[in-house]
Amino acid sequence: MKLRIPNSEVQELLTGKKYTYPKYSTQIMNLANQNAQGTRAKIVGQMSDLIQEFEGSAMAEWEKWYLQGHPDAIDNATDKVLGMVDLFKETIKSIDRSIVRQWVEELVITKTFAGLKFQSAILKKIADTLKTTYRLATPAEEAKGIDGYIGLKAASVKPSTYKSKMGLNENIKVPLIFYDKKKAEIVIEFNPEDFQ
Repeated sequence: MKLRIPNSEVQELLTGKKYTYPKYSTQIMNLANQNAQGTRAKIVGQMSDLIQEFEGSAMAEWEKWYLQGHPDAIDNATDKVLGMVDLFKETIKSIDRSIVRQWVEELVITKTFAGLKFQSAILKKIADTLKTTYRLATPAEEAKGIDGYIGLKAASVKPSTYKSKMGLNENIKVPLIFYDKKKAEIVIEFNPEDFQ
């Protein structure tokens, strides 16, 4: 026999408490909390450490113990999250069809193109920095491991993780440009002397 216990039921079985929320409200509160950082350790304490320090076994004991040590934490966290929810309410009033369309267009068209064609941006940035020209490689050049040219010098653009694999499969005989694609930026590493 197999039994499945949903997380919400685990909570109810352990605590006797059942929580209900309006549709979508928990998603909004989660997002608000991520932005407001209302339940960070500096507000509510380091929960993983606190639960280890707690010596009781019942929910009521835990609640009493926690609130004695952190009497204002729940209210402080609530105020931070609610403040962000209020900001969301104001922002939601300003979102109309044109803003949603702009966001969808940016996601589907612009970010897809930029995400898949960022090698060109890397070559252009280096060329601009070195005050020269750039171009992407032709298919025949790509077959030789060349991704583009900075000035008259061929270059290959590789993720920074490639460094640990160097020498395994490919034998690239042109200068390498490494990149690390972060959430908010692309970090480029290259030797300027390779392109002089």
